[in-house]
Amino acid sequence: MTSLTAAVTERGDTVFTQKVNCNDHVLLGIISCFFLQSDHAHWLNVAVLVCVHQEEPYVMFKKSDKPLYGNDRFEGYCIDLLRELAAILGFSYEIRLVEDGKYGAPDDNTGQWNGMVKEADLAVAPLSITYVREKVIDFSKPFMTLGISILYRKPNGTNPGVFSFLNPLSPDIWMYILLAYLGVSCVLFSPYEWYNPHPCNPDSDVVENNFTLLNSFWFGVGALMQQGSELMPKALSTRIVGGIWWFFTLIIISSYTANLAAFLTVERMESPIDSADDLAKQTKIEYGLVEDGATMAFFKISTYDKMWEFMSSRRHSVMVKNVDEGIHRVLTSDYAFLMESTTIEYVTQRNCNLTQIGGLIDSRAYGVGSPYRDKMTIAILQLQEEGKLHMMKEKWWRGNGCPEEESKEASALGVQNIGGIFIVLAAGLVLSVFVAVGEFLYKSKQNAQLEKYCTWNTKKIQLSTAHITLS
Repeated sequence: MTSLTAAVTERGDTVFTQKVNCNDHVLLGIISCFFLQSDHAHWLNVAVLVCVHQEEPYVMFKKSDKPLYGNDRFEGYCIDLLRELAAILGFSYEIRLVEDGKYGAPDDNTGQWNGMVKEADLAVAPLSITYVREKVIDFSKPFMTLGISILYRKPNGTNPGVFSFLNPLSPDIWMYILLAYLGVSCVLFSPYEWYNPHPCNPDSDVVENNFTLLNSFWFGVGALMQQGSELMPKALSTRIVGGIWWFFTLIIISSYTANLAAFLTVERMESPIDSADDLAKQTKIEYGLVEDGATMAFFKISTYDKMWEFMSSRRHSVMVKNVDEGIHRVLTSDYAFLMESTTIEYVTQRNCNLTQIGGLIDSRAYGVGSPYRDKMTIAILQLQEEGKLHMMKEKWWRGNGCPEEESKEASALGVQNIGGIFIVLAAGLVLSVFVAVGEFLYKSKQNAQLEKYCTWNTKKIQLSTAHITLS
């Protein structure tokens, strides 16, 4: 027979002792049973200290006309989750805000932890499960999965300009089309296009070529504008060139037409960054994150070393103390905030000036930090199977939403959409008038030299031919 006295110290310096007498072979079973009962007694008799971090929509101060005290001061997703866990596991709790306002990270010099990792018995918060924290905390199964993404100010829309008819194709493509047009026109000027205009006289020394250099340019323009030309190539080589050019213009015109409507009618959003890679390649837009958080720990050891080098070198200017400060900086300056995607989803539902840039940089999860990991895991799985985790997320994340985009129905085009076409037409008309005057003066001078008339008389004759009288 063996006598055993066990002492268990609970929170509040309360000591429970129990003396048992038993045989050696049942000693192990009695110890296990005793500690299981003691563990259960802990949940029933002791108020667990729960540290929370104020962050919408996880933990918020409840708005009320009456003064609130204790746990009633708080509301949010994590508060509802904590209430459900307490109901399943049968424990009471006391909620406190973490004193230093941090989630928890080890000091680089001393290795001491700060934030709720240091202070709490139970951490119910958007606390990411990381391998560094897992060394000192027992995490439950995740109650929410997410990733890191970029919060940025929504770019201002740009209305279509008068020359927006040029936008369906990039400036490079327009340049390539011009070079292709010049090249094809020059190739069409082929010696094999010379032919005998008098086929009944095979010995004639007179030959003609309709594809002069100017006519070659005219043939190219006619094909490009889908209008055709009275000129037709006769040689096999020029027909091959003409056929390829027709096929080229068919694809170009079809592609241009397909995109034209969207560029004339849709207000386009132009963002300076589209992904984390774009952010890393530039230094004009500052970017940062919450100091001493899981996102910061990720960048310290991730492959995004260039981004971490930028942020660590400007630590005092780009790091923020909490999410609210980061969101404020995004709204008031040229700043991109690296944060959890679930919080971005919540924020963008309530502020239409903000948007998420790119996809997820990593994948992570939130878990409950507690020495009673197994009990917490079972409770969370129960909530998940009952659909309560989803209902809580819908409750706290659903916002009024941003106004829907303007109707995509066809609308009348105004001067601001296609005014550039009229400018091009006017420029062409003015150019043609100047060319016509130049042709008139040149021909008048040439005819005066041939017919021995004075230039003025020659001009009067040419104008009279055109039914125009000069007094």
